[in-house]
Amino acid sequence: MFGERIVAIKVLHRGSTSDERSVLENRFAREVNMMSKVKHENLVKFIGACKDPLMAIVTELLPGMSLRKFLFSIRPNKLELPLALSFALDIARAMECLHANGIIHRDLKPDNLLLTADQKSVKLADFGLAREETVTEMMTAETGTYRWMAPELYSTVTLRQGEKKHYNNKVDVYSFAIVLWELLTNRMPFEGMSNLQAAYVAAFKVSTSTDYMMKLAIATLFSFRVFGNTYLVELC
Repeated sequence: MFGERIVAIKVLHRGSTSDERSVLENRFAREVNMMSKVKHENLVKFIGACKDPLMAIVTELLPGMSLRKFLFSIRPNKLELPLALSFALDIARAMECLHANGIIHRDLKPDNLLLTADQKSVKLADFGLAREETVTEMMTAETGTYRWMAPELYSTVTLRQGEKKHYNNKVDVYSFAIVLWELLTNRMPFEGMSNLQAAYVAAFKVSTSTDYMMKLAIATLFSFRVFGNTYLVELC
């Protein structure tokens, strides 16, 4: 409870070494700073945070499940097209707000999209990997799950974590394209592959089926990499 409201509390570990603590405390401060500066109906509402005795972030509690669990719950069926497009618009609006404020989410995927109680809209959560685009042109590529990551986050030789990369908010648009494919098909991207295999397929355009080519085609289409409700409506 927070006052009279039932809320969600995210507790962050401090790490076991001084180096780990420094990294995690910086990440905590960054996440709190970014969540506190953006407000939108399709972003999980930030309520507050504390650093001691535990690093914790307080947000609104959404009684619905994640988009990932919701999609699994209706398999083998697909979403009705109007609902799929409505969810897509919700996500696009949330990302448009972040990008307008110079924030790159970097971890857009169904696990970080939460349904409202009526299951008619979604909100974006988890800013743990987000970055402010104005901080630096060189940002580390230690981002989220490879299945949704833009190829420019990968090394052309290997997929080493922590490597510096040139990229901008367009990486979120690539992730959005993959989520859009999931909304339309209700299938996991790169099914049957490990995360590293999925990364290799996306990064090097390797394809073993029409489905993979369709995913890559959607992502390539979004290589224009611009968020905007009008553009999305015209595309759909």
